[in-house]
Amino acid sequence: MRILLTNDDGYKAKGIQVLAEIMKEFGEVTVIAPKHHQSGMSMAVSLGFKQIAHKDLGNGWHYVDATPASCVKFGLNTLFLNNYPDVVVSGINHGSNASTASCYSGTLGAAAEAALNGIPAIGVSLDTLHPDADFSCVKEYFGEIFRKLMEEWPSKHGIYYNVNFPDILPEHIKGVRTGVQGMGRWVREFKEWDLNHYAKYGLTPEMLGQSSNPVLEEGEDLYMMVGDFEDDPRNAANADHRLIAGGYISVVAHNIDCTDYEVLDAMRSSDINKDF
Repeated sequence: MRILLTNDDGYKAKGIQVLAEIMKEFGEVTVIAPKHHQSGMSMAVSLGFKQIAHKDLGNGWHYVDATPASCVKFGLNTLFLNNYPDVVVSGINHGSNASTASCYSGTLGAAAEAALNGIPAIGVSLDTLHPDADFSCVKEYFGEIFRKLMEEWPSKHGIYYNVNFPDILPEHIKGVRTGVQGMGRWVREFKEWDLNHYAKYGLTPEMLGQSSNPVLEEGEDLYMMVGDFEDDPRNAANADHRLIAGGYISVVAHNIDCTDYEVLDAMRSSDINKDF
């Protein structure tokens, strides 16, 4: 099996290092990951005449100075041009990509890019932002989940899987549950920039491609986008973020086709359809 790995935390992140070790069991691993941190990029791509640096780091590792989705595109148009990989796995993300975080996630954006090209794809995340996170529960259980997804479910064009792990030790995991994307939103999202906020998560601005001493133009103010998650009370018990909070590994099937077919069926019989 030929496996392409990527992420949105950058090629130096611990999560992708751990993922590469896990995936060696299943086949030939190639890593093409962003040079710098690229969280929140969803399926954004590096368009136009943007200069995109690439470096072969050896031993199947590469970085590209581009978004996660662009890293997948780069791989499919260069290293895998005439022979696509059998699967793309994106992660292990430092931080949950459950609920509406999945709409913004660069980790899942990379998986969606693979799905768009007909390649089976999985995004995998751990519910902690700490750069030195304990990935032991992912090491313990992801291999079996990966095997089942690849062997027991047919590859359907446009489908990619979102697998989220709670940040707990393997012995405290209650099990694996298939679920649905939860709903919610972030509130109080913009706050004045505070260097101390990074330390709460064991981070520094430099780890995210920023500066601890930012230089502003005259008249500029500096903010940071953080915010608090507000759960939607209408969420079902099998909403992915609720499963994680309950100690379960959540597995959700996503589709790049965003059409709401139920609403579409209703619209077909309405007077919005007319000839001119």
